[in-house]
Amino acid sequence: MSITKINQPLYSIFRKGLARNPGGRAFTIGGDSATYAETDAAALRLAGGLAGRGHTAVGVLAPRGRTAYVGILAGLYAGLTVVPLNPGFPRARTLAMARAAGVSVLVADGPADELGLPAAGGGPPLAERLPVRAGDVLYVLFTSGSTGTPKGVPITHGNLSSYFSWAERRFGFAQDDVFSQTFDLTFDCAMFDLFCAWGAGAHVRDVPPHAYRDLPGYLAAHGVTVWFSTPGAIGAVRRAGGLIPGSMPGLRWSLFAGEALKCADAAAWQAAAPAATLENLYGPTELTITISAHRWTPGSPALGVNGLAPIGAVNDGHDHLLLDEHGRPAGAEGELWITGPQLTPGYLDPAHGHGRFVERDGRLWYNTGDRARRTASGELVYLGRADAQVQVRGWRVETAEIDHAVRGLRGVEDAVTVGVDNGDTAELVVFYTGLQQAPAEMARGLRETLPDGIVPRHYRHFAALPMNGNRKTDRAYLRNLAGAVLRGEA
Repeated sequence: MSITKINQPLYSIFRKGLARNPGGRAFTIGGDSATYAETDAAALRLAGGLAGRGHTAVGVLAPRGRTAYVGILAGLYAGLTVVPLNPGFPRARTLAMARAAGVSVLVADGPADELGLPAAGGGPPLAERLPVRAGDVLYVLFTSGSTGTPKGVPITHGNLSSYFSWAERRFGFAQDDVFSQTFDLTFDCAMFDLFCAWGAGAHVRDVPPHAYRDLPGYLAAHGVTVWFSTPGAIGAVRRAGGLIPGSMPGLRWSLFAGEALKCADAAAWQAAAPAATLENLYGPTELTITISAHRWTPGSPALGVNGLAPIGAVNDGHDHLLLDEHGRPAGAEGELWITGPQLTPGYLDPAHGHGRFVERDGRLWYNTGDRARRTASGELVYLGRADAQVQVRGWRVETAEIDHAVRGLRGVEDAVTVGVDNGDTAELVVFYTGLQQAPAEMARGLRETLPDGIVPRHYRHFAALPMNGNRKTDRAYLRNLAGAVLRGEA
């Protein structure tokens, strides 16, 4: 791919959908919707007020909806870097992100001056979309590391051009598709929904929280054909009684990403949506949007480890390595490193990239921090986070192994195990859902499958595991709660 020009800027994907379906609905959020032609006209007016004013980055401080969607397109049309910001985040955190990304103007649902930045205003419609190069930064997303400090991840036009070219070849979405949107705009999977739909001239529909009370009914009422969410949504549908065989017959695609997909959940969802092709997509923000894919088949459970579905083969044009803790090739199992055109050039603050972005054999590689196993077919199986290995009374423990064992207990639906340092060893705290049981009874059951030395001593029951804004299990909250459990404060 050329470093000076690019064949498919992200805005050209929307323009493709505009040409195919100008009078069709581009999005619906609650009671608000707009056609492709209306969205394009609004974005051109806003872009006219952004271009040529010395701005390099525009912040979009709005939830999913008209303001955000038009703001994203306007920033792209004006050749600016777009920085999605969550209105629900603390002001200090949002301001730190905006400053780190060089935001000088805001598109906001509320008062922009809360951050001390001017609000974007409209102008004469932009006559011509500004050209972009592959290395230009298209948007900046923020991901928190182990310290919780937001790390800015710049994503280039070249990164996204490569990704959406792959997605177009793999999925073949159609104009009559209706896409769910479950992700917050600060999560890059939201861009998959928008631009895969818009490239096909299809319709994006927001999925509000109350829809999970009867998701099959919601999907049927609105003709949703493409579902994309974190696997956590499967549990929500199950608890509401919606995950029954044949309950979602209208889905053509069922896509999951953002956290590990359990084989049992994949099988149950597939039974509920039997006409859909189900895929498990994997990829950190640094390798936007997803970097590997596994197409679920009846044989998929046999490939999984600890009850987790395979993550598949890396996308075309990318290479991967499995390395041991010393950075040496580890054969068929090790820490997963990936390089290729979807890889961001590095964090906004290079100091955040130490140990993650590494030059090797003349190429930049990203250490995902995930452990994987390569099967004979070349597909990858997720084993767990490298930093989720803990030392418990002399045993080297994979918390994913504990999770899998707990889920095998009678009456347990889901489980997350957290290791907390307790001096010379780590203590394991299990958070689980389903039938509440006495800790001694659970420990007794686990001793049938686990060595006694790694059987957890601490168990806490939840009606449902806590979720963050993107419906992923809130592991940061559970880590803090586990510490409180050991200190006797919870």
